[in-house]
Amino acid sequence: MQKMLSYVRRAVDHYHMIEDGDKIAVGVSGGKDSLALLVALAELRRFYPKKFEVVAITLEMGYEEMDFAPVQALCDRLGVPYIRVPTQIKQIIFDIRHEENPCSLCAKMRRGALHEAALAAGCKKVALGHHFDDVVETYLLSLFYEGRISCFQPVTFLDRMGVTLIRPLLYTPEYYVRSFAARHELPIVHNPCPADGNTKRQEVKDLLKKLEQDMPGLRERIFGAMQRYPLKGWAPDRTRTPKKPQ
Repeated sequence: MQKMLSYVRRAVDHYHMIEDGDKIAVGVSGGKDSLALLVALAELRRFYPKKFEVVAITLEMGYEEMDFAPVQALCDRLGVPYIRVPTQIKQIIFDIRHEENPCSLCAKMRRGALHEAALAAGCKKVALGHHFDDVVETYLLSLFYEGRISCFQPVTFLDRMGVTLIRPLLYTPEYYVRSFAARHELPIVHNPCPADGNTKRQEVKDLLKKLEQDMPGLRERIFGAMQRYPLKGWAPDRTRTPKKPQ
């Protein structure tokens, strides 16, 4: 837990993600990333100098086989309110529209529903589970497929909604998130989406794995270049740097 909290606090401090009195909604899909983030923020609130609250929100996509009862039990143990929002996203995308490339529309619908649910719960901030590897992959996706040097930002204010998005896992490598979830026996809910794992992101993930066989540390150098360039919103405030995890 200490190493995870060190990763998370470094990100929170570098990008001023949390302020006194914040009520933060954690988007909990049931995957390892969002569950690890939920546990980390629930623990961080115990000692972080700026006091904040945490609320977990799950969008129920319409897959009957997804059982979130174990996630409810986890939230009860953590002392975190848990909100489940029924949606018809699966039915709209696959049963009504029969989307051949469903990921973009699905992401758009999920974002809108999550932001509305957060505001309804009194949360002006939403924490998302994007980790270190997601950052690098998103940067390369924009470069390869859109011809842009771009990536989501660590902190993003959505003025139309009045919601601020934060990504406290951005320094946490995916391998560590996976290890953390296994050690803490987090109740991962399998995603039955037929498009899961069959995406351009997976292609980039596989490419990075191959390239790192000949160029170890490639992900770290790409991430560092994003901060040194810097991309908009990516210049860290290193005056608030806690000790880096070993």
